[in-house]
Amino acid sequence: MSGLEFDAGRHRYLLDGERVPGVTTIIGKGLPKPGMPYWSARVVAQAAVDEVEGLAARVEREGGVPVVTDLRRRPWRARDKAAVRGTDVHALAEQVVHGREVEVPGRLASFVQAYVDLVDDLELEPVLTEARLANRAAWYAGTCDLVATIGDDLWLLDLKTSKSVHGSFALQTAAYATAEFFVDTDGTEQPMPHIDRMGVIHITPDGARLHEFPSIPDAWEAFVAVKAVADLIPTIDSWDMK
Repeated sequence: MSGLEFDAGRHRYLLDGERVPGVTTIIGKGLPKPGMPYWSARVVAQAAVDEVEGLAARVEREGGVPVVTDLRRRPWRARDKAAVRGTDVHALAEQVVHGREVEVPGRLASFVQAYVDLVDDLELEPVLTEARLANRAAWYAGTCDLVATIGDDLWLLDLKTSKSVHGSFALQTAAYATAEFFVDTDGTEQPMPHIDRMGVIHITPDGARLHEFPSIPDAWEAFVAVKAVADLIPTIDSWDMK
Protein backbone atom coordinates (compact mmCIF):
# COMPACT_ATOMS: atom_id res chain seq x y z
CA MET A 1 0.00 0.00 0.00
CA SER A 2 1.33 3.44 -0.87
CA GLY A 3 0.14 6.97 -0.35
CA LEU A 4 -1.31 9.02 2.49
CA GLU A 5 -4.59 8.08 4.16
CA PHE A 6 -6.49 9.51 7.09
CA ASP A 7 -8.68 7.53 9.47
CA ALA A 8 -11.14 10.20 10.64
CA GLY A 9 -12.69 7.93 13.30
CA ARG A 10 -9.38 7.37 15.07
CA HIS A 11 -7.79 10.59 13.86
CA ARG A 12 -4.79 8.68 12.57
CA TYR A 13 -2.66 9.05 9.48
CA LEU A 14 -1.28 6.15 7.46
CA LEU A 15 1.61 6.64 5.06
CA ASP A 16 2.49 3.79 2.71
CA GLY A 17 0.46 1.46 4.91
CA GLU A 18 2.20 2.42 8.17
CA ARG A 19 0.99 4.62 10.96
CA VAL A 20 2.68 8.02 10.81
CA PRO A 21 2.48 10.66 13.57
CA GLY A 22 0.55 13.85 12.98
CA VAL A 23 2.22 17.22 13.41
CA THR A 24 0.01 18.36 16.29
CA THR A 25 0.51 15.02 18.09
CA ILE A 26 4.28 15.35 17.77
CA ILE A 27 4.26 18.88 19.17
CA GLY A 28 1.91 17.90 21.98
CA LYS A 29 4.27 15.12 23.06
CA GLY A 30 7.57 16.89 22.62
CA LEU A 31 6.85 20.43 23.78
CA PRO A 32 5.81 20.93 27.42
CA LYS A 33 2.77 23.09 28.13
CA PRO A 34 3.39 24.38 31.67
CA GLY A 35 0.26 26.52 31.60
CA MET A 36 -2.12 23.59 31.14
CA PRO A 37 -2.25 22.44 34.79
CA TYR A 38 -2.97 26.02 35.90
CA TRP A 39 -5.71 26.38 33.26
CA SER A 40 -7.27 23.09 34.33
CA ALA A 41 -7.18 24.09 37.98
CA ARG A 42 -8.80 27.44 37.14
CA VAL A 43 -11.62 25.76 35.20
CA VAL A 44 -12.39 23.44 38.11
CA ALA A 45 -12.12 26.22 40.72
CA GLN A 46 -14.41 28.50 38.70
CA ALA A 47 -16.99 25.73 38.35
CA ALA A 48 -16.86 25.11 42.10
CA VAL A 49 -17.47 28.82 42.84
CA ASP A 50 -20.18 29.28 40.21
CA GLU A 51 -22.09 26.16 41.24
CA VAL A 52 -21.35 26.01 44.95
CA GLU A 53 -24.96 25.60 46.09
CA GLY A 54 -25.82 23.03 43.43
CA LEU A 55 -22.65 21.06 44.06
CA ALA A 56 -23.26 21.04 47.81
CA ALA A 57 -26.75 19.70 47.20
CA ARG A 58 -25.37 17.01 44.90
CA VAL A 59 -22.80 15.95 47.50
CA GLU A 60 -25.60 15.67 50.05
CA ARG A 61 -27.72 13.68 47.63
CA GLU A 62 -25.18 11.58 45.70
CA GLY A 63 -22.04 11.60 47.81
CA GLY A 64 -18.66 13.15 47.03
CA VAL A 65 -17.29 10.68 44.47
CA PRO A 66 -19.59 11.51 41.50
CA VAL A 67 -19.22 15.24 42.15
CA VAL A 68 -15.43 15.01 42.22
CA THR A 69 -15.54 12.93 39.03
CA ASP A 70 -17.69 15.56 37.35
CA LEU A 71 -15.39 18.40 38.38
CA ARG A 72 -12.31 16.51 37.20
CA ARG A 73 -13.85 16.26 33.74
CA ARG A 74 -14.65 19.98 33.40
CA PRO A 75 -11.33 20.97 31.73
CA TRP A 76 -11.80 18.30 29.06
CA ARG A 77 -15.36 19.43 28.45
CA ALA A 78 -14.19 23.03 28.06
CA ARG A 79 -11.43 21.89 25.69
CA ASP A 80 -13.83 19.80 23.61
CA LYS A 81 -16.35 22.64 23.41
CA ALA A 82 -13.66 24.99 22.11
CA ALA A 83 -12.49 22.32 19.65
CA VAL A 84 -15.99 21.89 18.25
CA ARG A 85 -16.30 25.66 17.78
CA GLY A 86 -12.94 25.76 16.04
CA THR A 87 -13.87 22.87 13.76
CA ASP A 88 -17.15 24.54 12.80
CA VAL A 89 -15.44 27.85 12.05
CA HIS A 90 -12.80 26.04 9.96
CA ALA A 91 -15.48 24.30 7.90
CA LEU A 92 -17.32 27.55 7.25
CA ALA A 93 -14.08 29.42 6.55
CA GLU A 94 -13.14 26.91 3.87
CA GLN A 95 -16.40 27.64 2.05
CA VAL A 96 -16.10 31.39 2.53
CA VAL A 97 -12.56 31.62 1.18
CA HIS A 98 -13.75 29.97 -2.05
CA GLY A 99 -16.56 32.51 -2.40
CA ARG A 100 -19.38 30.07 -1.68
CA GLU A 101 -22.55 31.06 0.10
CA VAL A 102 -22.96 29.50 3.52
CA GLU A 103 -25.60 29.45 6.21
CA VAL A 104 -23.90 30.56 9.41
CA PRO A 105 -25.29 29.66 12.87
CA GLY A 106 -25.87 32.70 15.04
CA ARG A 107 -23.27 31.66 17.61
CA LEU A 108 -20.57 31.70 14.91
CA ALA A 109 -21.71 34.71 12.89
CA SER A 110 -19.23 37.16 14.45
CA PHE A 111 -16.31 34.74 13.88
CA VAL A 112 -17.18 34.18 10.24
CA GLN A 113 -17.79 37.86 9.54
CA ALA A 114 -14.42 38.70 11.06
CA TYR A 115 -12.76 36.19 8.77
CA VAL A 116 -14.62 37.46 5.70
CA ASP A 117 -13.54 41.02 6.45
CA LEU A 118 -9.88 40.02 6.78
CA VAL A 119 -9.91 37.94 3.60
CA ASP A 120 -11.32 40.94 1.73
CA ASP A 121 -8.84 43.37 3.29
CA LEU A 122 -5.86 41.17 2.42
CA GLU A 123 -7.21 40.31 -1.04
CA LEU A 124 -6.37 36.74 -0.12
CA GLU A 125 -6.65 34.11 -2.88
CA PRO A 126 -6.80 30.44 -1.85
CA VAL A 127 -4.50 27.87 -3.45
CA LEU A 128 -5.03 24.91 -1.10
CA THR A 129 -7.55 24.43 1.71
CA GLU A 130 -7.63 21.57 4.22
CA ALA A 131 -4.83 19.86 2.31
CA ARG A 132 -3.43 16.61 3.65
CA LEU A 133 0.33 16.52 3.41
CA ALA A 134 3.33 14.53 4.57
CA ASN A 135 7.08 14.28 4.70
CA ARG A 136 8.46 10.77 4.24
CA ALA A 137 12.05 11.69 5.07
CA ALA A 138 11.13 13.30 8.40
CA TRP A 139 8.17 10.90 8.86
CA TYR A 140 5.15 12.98 9.75
CA ALA A 141 1.79 13.97 8.27
CA GLY A 142 -0.88 16.57 8.83
CA THR A 143 -3.61 18.75 7.37
CA CYS A 144 -2.94 22.41 6.75
CA ASP A 145 -5.77 24.91 6.92
CA LEU A 146 -4.83 27.20 4.07
CA VAL A 147 -2.21 27.96 1.45
CA ALA A 148 -2.98 31.27 -0.23
CA THR A 149 -1.51 34.17 -2.11
CA ILE A 150 -1.41 37.59 -0.49
CA GLY A 151 0.14 40.05 -2.86
CA ASP A 152 3.10 38.38 -4.58
CA ASP A 153 3.79 35.89 -1.79
CA LEU A 154 2.56 32.36 -1.16
CA TRP A 155 1.57 31.95 2.48
CA LEU A 156 0.90 28.89 4.60
CA LEU A 157 -1.71 29.89 7.16
CA ASP A 158 -3.24 28.25 10.19
CA LEU A 159 -6.63 29.39 11.47
CA LYS A 160 -7.03 29.70 15.23
CA THR A 161 -10.12 30.53 17.28
CA SER A 162 -8.37 30.19 20.65
CA LYS A 163 -8.25 33.09 23.10
CA SER A 164 -4.63 33.79 22.20
CA VAL A 165 -1.91 32.74 19.77
CA HIS A 166 1.55 31.52 20.71
CA GLY A 167 4.96 31.37 19.09
CA SER A 168 4.85 27.59 19.39
CA PHE A 169 2.22 27.59 16.62
CA ALA A 170 5.12 28.43 14.27
CA LEU A 171 6.40 24.86 14.65
CA GLN A 172 3.14 23.55 13.24
CA THR A 173 3.10 25.89 10.26
CA ALA A 174 6.80 25.27 9.55
CA ALA A 175 6.23 21.51 9.48
CA TYR A 176 3.38 21.96 7.01
CA ALA A 177 5.42 24.39 4.91
CA THR A 178 8.28 21.87 4.75
CA ALA A 179 6.13 18.90 3.73
CA GLU A 180 7.36 16.98 0.71
CA PHE A 181 3.94 16.60 -0.88
CA PHE A 182 0.22 17.22 -0.55
CA VAL A 183 -2.67 15.09 -1.78
CA ASP A 184 -4.89 16.77 -4.38
CA THR A 185 -8.65 16.33 -4.78
CA ASP A 186 -8.05 13.30 -7.03
CA GLY A 187 -5.96 11.60 -4.33
CA THR A 188 -2.72 12.15 -6.24
CA GLU A 189 0.48 13.22 -4.55
CA GLN A 190 1.70 16.62 -5.70
CA PRO A 191 4.97 18.35 -4.74
CA MET A 192 4.48 20.90 -2.01
CA PRO A 193 4.81 24.39 -3.49
CA HIS A 194 7.52 26.72 -2.20
CA ILE A 195 6.13 28.71 0.73
CA ASP A 196 7.39 32.28 1.03
CA ARG A 197 5.81 33.23 4.34
CA MET A 198 3.76 31.64 7.11
CA GLY A 199 1.51 32.73 9.91
CA VAL A 200 -1.69 32.39 11.90
CA ILE A 201 -5.04 34.00 11.24
CA HIS A 202 -6.47 34.56 14.70
CA ILE A 203 -10.26 34.72 14.51
CA THR A 204 -12.26 36.13 17.42
CA PRO A 205 -15.77 37.59 17.71
CA ASP A 206 -14.14 41.04 17.80
CA GLY A 207 -12.16 40.64 14.57
CA ALA A 208 -9.53 38.63 12.75
CA ARG A 209 -5.83 39.38 12.50
CA LEU A 210 -2.91 37.93 10.57
CA HIS A 211 0.15 37.18 12.73
CA GLU A 212 3.27 36.43 10.68
CA PHE A 213 6.00 34.12 11.92
CA PRO A 214 9.38 35.55 10.94
CA SER A 215 11.47 32.52 9.91
CA ILE A 216 10.46 29.21 8.37
CA PRO A 217 14.00 27.71 8.72
CA ASP A 218 14.25 28.65 12.41
CA ALA A 219 10.81 27.24 13.21
CA TRP A 220 11.58 24.10 11.20
CA GLU A 221 14.77 23.58 13.21
CA ALA A 222 12.75 23.88 16.42
CA PHE A 223 10.15 21.42 15.14
CA VAL A 224 12.87 18.88 14.31
CA ALA A 225 14.20 19.20 17.87
CA VAL A 226 10.73 18.77 19.38
CA LYS A 227 10.11 15.74 17.15
CA ALA A 228 13.37 14.18 18.33
CA VAL A 229 12.13 14.43 21.92
CA ALA A 230 8.69 13.07 21.01
CA ASP A 231 10.27 10.13 19.17
CA LEU A 232 12.38 9.28 22.23
CA ILE A 233 9.51 9.21 24.72
CA PRO A 234 8.49 5.55 24.10
CA THR A 235 12.13 4.48 24.57
CA ILE A 236 12.53 6.52 27.75
CA ASP A 237 9.25 5.18 29.17
CA SER A 238 10.37 1.60 28.44
CA TRP A 239 13.53 1.84 30.53
CA ASP A 240 13.33 -0.66 33.36
CA MET A 241 14.07 0.95 36.71
CA LYS A 242 15.76 -1.65 38.88
